[in-house]
Amino acid sequence: QVHLVESGGGSVQPGGSLRLSCKASGYTGSNNYTAWFRQAPGKTREGVAVIHTNGERTNYADSVKGRFTISQDNAQNTVYLQMNSLKPEDAAMYYCAAGPGTWLAFFLAAAEYNYWGQGTQVTVSS
Repeated sequence: QVHLVESGGGSVQPGGSLRLSCKASGYTGSNNYTAWFRQAPGKTREGVAVIHTNGERTNYADSVKGRFTISQDNAQNTVYLQMNSLKPEDAAMYYCAAGPGTWLAFFLAAAEYNYWGQGTQVTVSS
C-alpha cells in the first residue's frame, strides 16, 4: 500500500523560506513522477512542481519558477520542495502526489496522479 506523508509546512513572513518534505512508502518503479500541488481556499488545485524518479526531469508552474526547487533523495524515498521568496499568494495547503511517468503527469495534470498525501499547510503573512 502506498503512503505519502508531507511535512515542513508552517507560517512565515513574505520573503521567507520553507522546505517541504514528502516521505513515500510502498511506491516502487523507475518511471514515475512525484509532484507537489497546492490548493488555497476558494481556488482550484494547482500543480506546483514535479520530478521524475531519475531526478533528471523537472517541471515547475510559471508562478514559482526561480523561487521553488524540487529535489529528491531516493535513498530516503523523500521528495523535497524548497520554497524561497515566499509571497502571500503562495499560501495554501500543499499536497504531495505520485503517478506514472506520462507526459500529462510531467505537465502536472492532477488526474494522472494515483496517490496523494494528506497535505501540509503553508501560511505566508506579515
